[in-house]
Amino acid sequence: MMKGVHFLAIVALLSLTSSLVSAYDPSPLQDICVAIDDPKSAVFVNGKFCKNFKLANANDFFFQGLQIPRNTANPLGSNVTLVNVDLIPGLNTLGISIVRIDYAPYGVNPPHTHPHASEILIVMEGTLYVGFVTSNPENRLFSKVLKKGDVFVFPIGLIHFQFNVGHTNAVAFASLSSQNPSVMRIADAVFGSNPPINPDVLAKTFQLEPKIIEYLQKTF
Repeated sequence: MMKGVHFLAIVALLSLTSSLVSAYDPSPLQDICVAIDDPKSAVFVNGKFCKNFKLANANDFFFQGLQIPRNTANPLGSNVTLVNVDLIPGLNTLGISIVRIDYAPYGVNPPHTHPHASEILIVMEGTLYVGFVTSNPENRLFSKVLKKGDVFVFPIGLIHFQFNVGHTNAVAFASLSSQNPSVMRIADAVFGSNPPINPDVLAKTFQLEPKIIEYLQKTF
């Protein structure tokens, strides 16, 4: 009898150990989360609380107007419309969001990352050259020219881009695996940080003259 008890205890301990080893931290929904001891100065990690279930209604899961073309008269020639938990409260905790991307002829959605989400993109109109780059040391480029109805996937956290290679406007929709995917445009982050990164650091990194770096920082 005692041996049977010991065996069951060992099995239970192994099961617990296995579950602890395979566990992992949840994917963050914000860039930083600094630990704090005083709860009065703290905020909810996801940035959202849940409405009383009895008070929820259909409008909490609804957004209107994503079919409307966006203005692409800007230096990049593109416009990204993100529909996340801020616009559809019902997305809270569901881990999804959607974007509409409009491109003028030769417009670009420049190299960027989504720290919190993978992305699946479908072209609705036009022709796009798209791609993503894997992490070091390979830095391998996966790219494709997409036409209407084509689909492409961008893995979480990897630098990716889209470029309208056609003579007409293009439109794409994308779904992302986070209610708050976040976005970091590489050029904006490197040359437009606040306060600016020391130009000597960037000059050494990109093997450029400091004056060129200073010009780029002023541009962004």
